Amino acid sequence: MTITVSPDTFKLAEAFTISRGSRTEARVLTVSVTRCGHTGRGECVPYARYNETLDSVTEEILALPEGITRAALQSALPAGAARNAVDCALWDLEAKQAGKRAWDLAGLPAPGPEITAYTLSLDTPEKMRASAAKHAFRPLLKIKLGTPDDMPRLEAVRAGAPKSRIIVDANEGWSAEVYADLAPHLLRLGVALVEQPLPAGEDDALIGMERPVPVCADESCHDRASLPALKGKYDVINIKIDKTGGLTEALALRDTAVAEGYRIMVGCMVGSSLAMAPATLVAQGAMITDLDGPLLLAEDRPNALQFDAAGVHPPVAALWG
Repeated sequence: MTITVSPDTFKLAEAFTISRGSRTEARVLTVSVTRCGHTGRGECVPYARYNETLDSVTEEILALPEGITRAALQSALPAGAARNAVDCALWDLEAKQAGKRAWDLAGLPAPGPEITAYTLSLDTPEKMRASAAKHAFRPLLKIKLGTPDDMPRLEAVRAGAPKSRIIVDANEGWSAEVYADLAPHLLRLGVALVEQPLPAGEDDALIGMERPVPVCADESCHDRASLPALKGKYDVINIKIDKTGGLTEALALRDTAVAEGYRIMVGCMVGSSLAMAPATLVAQGAMITDLDGPLLLAEDRPNALQFDAAGVHPPVAALWG
């Protein structure tokens, strides 16, 4: 078995801004695993928030022992981008070798389309209202916020898209005081969910705080080991396969979290359809699906995921799984 890693860059349709900064391209790693004439592929997005770089993740992957299995991989690498790309590539390889789809191998029902959020970048209220109006036909919009002056932005988006469901992502950008002030207004403006309002290391402040809108753990939740620290703080968890370290742990996290009473959001980094494809399996029946990465790109991979009024569709075999 051979493992190869290659960097790929996808230009964004427009600059993408969150509270931590802006970008104009998505820089990803593509992993290919070849065995006996079959090749499986996976994609990951190294994330600086978790001290990952293209080089460091590549080194982790290339240091894996030859012939590693998906089961052995779970303890060979920690949860994160490196394990994600290899895990998903091994799922793809297993599916191709078996002549079956990945969901059949996982014992899951055949997936269908799921309505996905479409993300609006952090910008001035005027520009965010214009962007919301442009995308007001979409049933679910996600707003990037995370500053002390977010009320005008939120009001502007609601005015621009009066009929869309709205979810808010603060990307750890609020203090407990700012969130407490905003919470009643989130309810008033029909926000369906607020994602990671406080920094992951400071979210104990959520204990005992009123949550009129469901609060979702993103940066505070990586894998099953994260769950004990979330009790009393969050209602929903955001499962991203780049954080869980692949589809294997993502499915296990989903089942464990549901059993513990959490609702599920399935999110993504900004990547191509190859990165989103495995996550469509995790997203089946989720409270919120946020797999809009390909919609933010100016270009995508061949055999890209299909997006239409029904939502994001599961991948064709030529793409993944």
